[in-house]
Parts: sequence; C-alpha cells; structure tokens
Amino acid sequence: MNKNKTIRYAIYAALLYAVSTPFSKILMEKIPPAFMAGLLYLGAAAGMVITTLFSRKKSKEEAAFTHKDIPYLILMVILDIAAPILLMTALKYSSAESVSLLNNFEIVATSLIALLIFKEKLSPRLWIAITLITAASIMLSLSENGSLTISVYSLLALLACCCWGLENNCTRKLSNRDPAKIVIIKGFGSGTGSVIVALICGERLNITPYILLALLLGFIAYGLSIYTYVYAQRYIGAAKTSAFYALAPFIGALISLVLFPKIPSWLFIISFVIMALGAFLAIEKERT
Repeated sequence: MNKNKTIRYAIYAALLYAVSTPFSKILMEKIPPAFMAGLLYLGAAAGMVITTLFSRKKSKEEAAFTHKDIPYLILMVILDIAAPILLMTALKYSSAESVSLLNNFEIVATSLIALLIFKEKLSPRLWIAITLITAASIMLSLSENGSLTISVYSLLALLACCCWGLENNCTRKLSNRDPAKIVIIKGFGSGTGSVIVALICGERLNITPYILLALLLGFIAYGLSIYTYVYAQRYIGAAKTSAFYALAPFIGALISLVLFPKIPSWLFIISFVIMALGAFLAIEKERT
C-alpha cells in the first residue's frame, strides 16, 4: 500500500472517532458510563461481523493469529475495558469539548510507550509536539473550575489515554492480522467486560432506543475507526499513526461546541491553540 493511501486510512480513523465523545455525552443522559463503554464496543463488534458477512472481499492473505499473539490480545482487551470506562466517567461529569481535546494526550502516551517498550524512534520535532501537548493537557485540566486545582475527571481522561497508548502499541504487534477480526475480538471481549464491570458497580440500564443508537455509534466511531487505524499502523507504525489521529480531538471539540453551545474558557482556548501547534508539528513531520 502506498504511503498516501496509508495516511488517508489514519485520517479516516480520526474522523470516525471524532464523533464519539460529543454523541456519547448526549446518549449518557439515558445510559450509565460503564454500560455506555460496553455498548460502544459491542456495537463495533456486531457491526464488523455483519460487514464481514456481507463483504465480497475475502481476507485469505491475512496472517492467522498464533500463540505468540495471545498476551497482546489479552492485554488489548483488558486495556479496552479500562480506557472507555475511565473516559465515559470523565465525560459524564465534564464538558464534552474539554474531554475531546484531552484525547490528544493519547499521542504522548502512544509515542512514549512506542519508544520505551517497542524501541520506535521519535524525531526531535515529535518530541516538541509531545511537550506542547503535555503542557496543554495540564492547562486544560485546570479549566473546568478555573482554579489551580486539577480536575479529577480530567485525570481520568488522561489515564484513559495512557491505557489506550499502551493498547495502541499492543495492536501494533497485531497489525499484520485481519483488522476485522481484531475489531471483533476487541469489541466482544472489551464490551462484555465493560458490561460485567457495570453490573458489579451497580449500574442499571433501562430498555430504551438510546441503546440502539449507542450500538450504531460504536460501530461507526469505534469499529470502523479501529479497522482503518489498524491498517494504517501496519504500514507506518504506532507513533506515526497516532500523530495523524491527532485530528480527532479537535474535530470532536468543535462538534461538542456546536452541540453544547457556550463560550469556551480562556484556558480552553489557549490549550486548543497549543495542542493544535503540537499536533501540526507531529503530523507535518510524518508527512515529510
């Protein structure tokens, strides 16, 4: 696959995921956070199963899973249980635009883990991007109450990004496998795990049309996004794919401001600008 097409896959992944945060915020008016996390992943898996069944393209050229993949699959599922529950909890009690923008910290987590564990090289320009995004994330964590107190829910969102950063690198080790199968394993494994956590935590879910909407959102924002993300990782690596994925938080933040109209705080505006600069540096470096 040529580089330009690979980059498009990474950008498609970002665009698809961008709708997740603002629309999840709306759906959580009727659906508790852990159940919401579970429905998103179950929707991703169910949608991918249906897509695979009706697809004319066969994936015979895809490498089969081996016993060496099992640790990565297990860790991938565990992290994909923790991350969305943390993010949905943060989103439930925070503004959608702030949580959307904090998703940019996933670039930092993914890149540093790729460096420390998987020995991927990071360019000087990407280091500057990481520094800018980290600084902006700290500032944004203060914006919810306008004081120097770090928001607990912002910390949950950042912790979710750290989980996804490690999960991204686990998925990178599986990127030569069939992306559809990876989505299905992620979806049913993590979705079922999240539902179990929801029941243990005492959450209750009433029968409502919102459930179907959550499943549909999961297929679009998680299923199709993961599918295109895995393809991009296969050819350009976890750190580079994550750099292009940086578009998602900005699009999600802008959609959130449209759906939940209000005047953003000055810390949010400054954080947005700094993160945009960091993301630009990361993306421009990987395009050259």
